[in-house]
Amino acid sequence: MTQRLKHIIATLLLCSACFAQVSKHGQLSVEGTKLVDHNSEHIMLRGMSFGWHSFWPRFYNKEAVQWLKDDWNVNIVRAAMGIEVGNNTYLQNPQDSEQKIMAVVDGAIASDIYVIIDWHSHNINLKEAKLFFDKMSKKYGDSPNVIYEVFNEPDEETWPEVKAYSEEIIKVIRKNDPDNIILVGCPHWDQDIHLPAQDPITGFKNIMYTVHFYAATHKQELRDRTDKAIEAGLPVFVSECAGMEATGDGPIDYEEWQRWIDWMESRGLSWITWSLSDKDETCSVLKKTASSTGNWKKDDLKESGVKTRDYLKSLNKS
Repeated sequence: MTQRLKHIIATLLLCSACFAQVSKHGQLSVEGTKLVDHNSEHIMLRGMSFGWHSFWPRFYNKEAVQWLKDDWNVNIVRAAMGIEVGNNTYLQNPQDSEQKIMAVVDGAIASDIYVIIDWHSHNINLKEAKLFFDKMSKKYGDSPNVIYEVFNEPDEETWPEVKAYSEEIIKVIRKNDPDNIILVGCPHWDQDIHLPAQDPITGFKNIMYTVHFYAATHKQELRDRTDKAIEAGLPVFVSECAGMEATGDGPIDYEEWQRWIDWMESRGLSWITWSLSDKDETCSVLKKTASSTGNWKKDDLKESGVKTRDYLKSLNKS
């Protein structure tokens, strides 16, 4: 069998999981290295991450979520709560921060799609994170829409430090929510996926580990490292990615971005693009002209926004 024929067959096998509505697929879980729905059928989630709430709060509303579902075909969104950086961060104003996140979560539930509650920090804030995830898991623990991301992109922390922190947060969540997926980051901005593969968290179900890539910076070496982690039995979720440099700026590497897309599709990995924001940088998908509540025209989209929307509309078939 030729490689091309194998790829076509794999694509056809995956197509039944292309567009994931919660009312159809329900409670998610992890079987082996795969994300599956309530019928134990493999499912792929593809969607958009909102930018830091502490920089772009204007997009944190249910109308923007609905537009992403209707016009971009997302089946998942990610609400990135800024912990230390920006204005009205979680550490500065917990109540306002929670309201912003809940607006997106409630919008996703109303839109019948999945949503990641993302603790968007590069540092360990154990006390605050335990309080936050206790509150969120009490509020949303009965909703199959919700996924928890407990630590976005650890930078200088070691894997033993990240693992110990994550285990504490997982215990808090599991007291209130025994089932929903929990995403765990890894050191060096979610690059060192080989470390949890060598020493995974045990004693809990429905745990996945995150890899982040920016195609103009991260290339075959990271794909190979992730393949080895998956082969070792680690469930992987690409909770943040895009086509430019890791700074979020610079030119888009279209060829490498396509290699990443093909790689994720061939392995059935769920992925989220960064970010729904209007900053003057390549990774922000919107221009300043974009309204806060959706209804964006092509002229409101930057180059990365046009390409991301094309990917989502072509791969998330309704």
